[in-house]
Amino acid sequence: MKIRTLCIAVMALMACGAAVEAQKTSQEYLEAFTGGKFSPARPAEMYQMNDGKHYTVLSEDKKRIVKYEYKTGKEVGTIVDLDKTDGCPIEEIEGYTFDAQEQKLLLHTEKTPIYRRSYTTTYYVYYIERRHIEPLSDKGDRQRDAQFSPDGRMVAFARDNNLFVRKLLYNTEVAVTKDGETNRVINGTADWVYEEEFMQTRYFAWSPDSKLLAYVRFDEGEVNRFSFTEYEAPYTSEYTYKYPKAGTANSSVSLHVYDCENRTTRKMDAGEGSEIYFPILRWTNSSDALAVVRLDRSQRELDLLSVNPRSGVATRLMGEKDKVYADYMNLLPLHFNSDNSFICMSERDGYRHLYLFNANGSLARQMTKGEWDVTDFYGYNEKSKTAYFQAAKENPAERHVYSADKNGNIICLDTRPGTHSATFTKDMKMAVMQFNNTETPDIYTLTDSKGKAIRTIEDNSRLVAYADSFRLPKKEFITFTTAEGVKLNGWIVKPAEMKEGEEYPLVMVQYSGPNSQEVLNRWKPDWEQYLAQEGYAVACVDGRGTGARGREFRTCTYWHLGRYETADQVGAAKYFGTLPYIDAERIGIWGWSYGGFMTLNCLTFGEGTFKAGISIAPVTDWRLYNTAYTERFMCRPQDNPEGYEEHDLIKHAGELEGKLLLVHGTADDNVHFQQSMLYVEQLVEAGKQFEMQVYPNKNHSILGPKTRLHLYTRFNEFLKRNL
Repeated sequence: MKIRTLCIAVMALMACGAAVEAQKTSQEYLEAFTGGKFSPARPAEMYQMNDGKHYTVLSEDKKRIVKYEYKTGKEVGTIVDLDKTDGCPIEEIEGYTFDAQEQKLLLHTEKTPIYRRSYTTTYYVYYIERRHIEPLSDKGDRQRDAQFSPDGRMVAFARDNNLFVRKLLYNTEVAVTKDGETNRVINGTADWVYEEEFMQTRYFAWSPDSKLLAYVRFDEGEVNRFSFTEYEAPYTSEYTYKYPKAGTANSSVSLHVYDCENRTTRKMDAGEGSEIYFPILRWTNSSDALAVVRLDRSQRELDLLSVNPRSGVATRLMGEKDKVYADYMNLLPLHFNSDNSFICMSERDGYRHLYLFNANGSLARQMTKGEWDVTDFYGYNEKSKTAYFQAAKENPAERHVYSADKNGNIICLDTRPGTHSATFTKDMKMAVMQFNNTETPDIYTLTDSKGKAIRTIEDNSRLVAYADSFRLPKKEFITFTTAEGVKLNGWIVKPAEMKEGEEYPLVMVQYSGPNSQEVLNRWKPDWEQYLAQEGYAVACVDGRGTGARGREFRTCTYWHLGRYETADQVGAAKYFGTLPYIDAERIGIWGWSYGGFMTLNCLTFGEGTFKAGISIAPVTDWRLYNTAYTERFMCRPQDNPEGYEEHDLIKHAGELEGKLLLVHGTADDNVHFQQSMLYVEQLVEAGKQFEMQVYPNKNHSILGPKTRLHLYTRFNEFLKRNL
């Protein structure tokens, strides 16, 4: 009897403890969310070995590079151990790459960011068999973007806007270029707009035979300078860089090939000047053919060129022209087979699909078909003639991994609802599959090429238990039709502990930019869960212009950024206002960057639908944003003055309705603080009251745990006062 009583008491205490754990406050959630505690654990970055059976990982203390077996996950050896390397000059490894023969490594350390993707660092060459380490260069400043030649005998790298080649056998360093100059000439690495909008920093590439080095030269001489203030004590300083704004001069680009044997450089006849872009540069499987993607300034015409590096003559392999824009992203996964046939994506039938072209550029076959979009390409098994890719085939809110054989038969490798992605081994026989959905944090699984699980690498079970302790409200996916007849996808999170008959304020979350998506079945605990705990309903809708619904839906906003996106957010708000638990008089909206632009649009052209809005780092006039992005969707202001005027928010500041909180970082190199300042000036002129939060020396992302907590706390206080 006593034992039974004790057991009941213990069970009661355990239940009480579980209840206490489950009753975590919304403030605790906010602190956990801004502190990154809902970020899933992910395996350390795996570097694939040539044999397809092993991979390497950098140890947690960043002192060792350890070799593992794919199928078992067992450690089978150590490639590098800094503590066992005589005279080692570095204390930790921040990153590494092997040469093609896996006999040497490039290690780098002391990384210093420049912009979003670029950084300077110090490289070292590590000889695996000898356990010997030496600096890549002992001349000049730190380096960028170092890369082994295919034969492993040389390393090309950038420094101070010039390109260099280190010949390892002879311990010599050769300057490929000498005219590099800050804010003037860049050789082999991206200027600001290429890095931001074409998402690459390295613009040099070795030929397969290691004899030639191709590179893009950027002449920034005609590009206007932009400066912003860096707040320090006792005096401020100015940061100045070249930033081309819509309609102004771009860098003048040209394509060159350096011959490592005779130390000569030839300019290629692929076009040059400020009216073209070279977003993609890579060699085919032949040293006689360099592949480069060329876009005209309007980005309506795209060409894939094959360039003979000896003669400089360029031949057009394939190309696309469009009345809107020809999307260079379709060629980002450009893949050359052993016979130089190649695979890329195209939207020529109205949806983004895979196409196989012969080596001469003629179309061999369309590899995927259907009223759905391919969203990534992972690789091609030449032996079985099977392509592996990601697509939004089931519905736009999901992503699955598929295989497609030579007959067009498509197989889904994992049918669980949610978001799937993959990284295949070099021989395409195995893959690390990543899966998540709104209720499941990332699960990493090693599978065979048919999706059959071999072992679980990481299941994030601890995060599942942690998230469960907060009893987070769930997202409900919805589809509805606006009054204009536009069918839209969205999700809604209802207030925690809803009471029947009560009406609740609604906060709408959106980004809305071209080809973006926020309505996805993925793991992303965010601010909406906090708001739901605080008694708000939260909703998100992907309007016209967003991705995974075919070319027509994605490109319909061309020439008029803001027009249809605003109409759809207003239409969505009116739809939500008809729901019995939503108070149509208390609807707010918020967004960041393009979403900040959209927040201001909704408060300006929203017919009074929104009572309040939070706009973070917004574009307020597209003439103040960069060339490559803006002109892709709007053309130049000189060509489309009406489109720019229509949603020039600075000009329309006097039409703002509702309460506004405007937020910006002063060191934003992307959407300049200038955009908010000019907008504020006109709000003042129009007598419009508003609130503003400024973050000194913070860039576009406004990062930092304390900063983010402060930021979201500020948001919360604003909404409580105004909704």
